[in-house]
Amino acid sequence: MPDEFSIYHAKALLFSLVKQVREGRSFIITVRGEAVAELRPIATLETAPQTLAERIAELKATGEIVASRRRPGVPVVIPVGTDMPGALQRFADDRD
Repeated sequence: MPDEFSIYHAKALLFSLVKQVREGRSFIITVRGEAVAELRPIATLETAPQTLAERIAELKATGEIVASRRRPGVPVVIPVGTDMPGALQRFADDRD
């Protein structure tokens, strides 16, 4: 499990933490005890998926992306300036 640092402590130690990240370590950043971010090495080309299809499959497997609720091939045309009551709420619901 990665070490945890409060945002204030991480800010004071950022240079040191980044040096350790370059060596492969990871850290969790917390705000008021709640984990909100992860400081970790970025994926290199050797560890990243080689194709778009592999990356999409990886994102689907982790639940980071989900299939659209819309039927494929059916375009949605919304004229500019159209008033759509509840659009913001539908957008927010779709993000869940």
